[in-house]
Amino acid sequence: MAGRFSLSESERRAWREDGFFVRRAVFDAREVAELCRAADRVREAALRLATEGRPYEVDGNRYVDAGSVTVQFEHRTASPSLRVVEPFHALDPVFDRLVDDARLVEPMSELVGTPRVGLWTDKLNFKPPHEGSGFRWHQDSPYWAHVCRHLDQLPNVMLALDDADEANGCLRVVRGSHRHGLLPGRQGEGVLGPLFTDPRHFDEQAQVAVAMPAGSLAFFSPHTVHGSEPNRSDRMRRAMVITYQPSGFDQFKAPGRRDAAMAAA
Repeated sequence: MAGRFSLSESERRAWREDGFFVRRAVFDAREVAELCRAADRVREAALRLATEGRPYEVDGNRYVDAGSVTVQFEHRTASPSLRVVEPFHALDPVFDRLVDDARLVEPMSELVGTPRVGLWTDKLNFKPPHEGSGFRWHQDSPYWAHVCRHLDQLPNVMLALDDADEANGCLRVVRGSHRHGLLPGRQGEGVLGPLFTDPRHFDEQAQVAVAMPAGSLAFFSPHTVHGSEPNRSDRMRRAMVITYQPSGFDQFKAPGRRDAAMAAA
């Protein structure tokens, strides 16, 4: 039986043909404010973890591993600003509960293709004003190919915590790029180069800037080529991404399994 948050026919078609679709203003202003407060708490928790964990650099960029959590700092030399925290849901109960929210779980169950889903990974992107760096074109599936056999069942959902547009570096996707599966990475460009998609193998002219108000959701395939420009504005552009999988499988980085309940919205 179709639920309240089931996919529409146009969304199913967009998923097949384009590799993404957007639901605007799914969470209201009160809920977004609560999520933003939780994001502030995660930021403080991640900064504390960063003082305790193992620091290292890859291609000149700073990371700290603290248990199962990876804290990534902005690219500017010695910047104190956070870029990404992954995984982060366990750092605040508001985000832990969000994993079970029907507005995420119900459409994800259809996209995964199973009646029950679990968490694969989750990350919080901060992208501060004027400093927030861009993300080069990439697919998510190559990051996970060496540890996962169900790559086609790892859909992403991005929840915008701030209004996102081209000025503050909104998500960009390459329409239809998911249909080609795993694409070759860039060679000879550092340790992480192979994880960024070689632009000779997709059509950059098919890119779409996914501008959306805070509280909106963007669903996109793990094979969809995506990225973003730097934040050149005076505004934050925080967003969280949750990746689901069939239930009963271990998470990517965090220990054990985190199957999702179907919580009421």
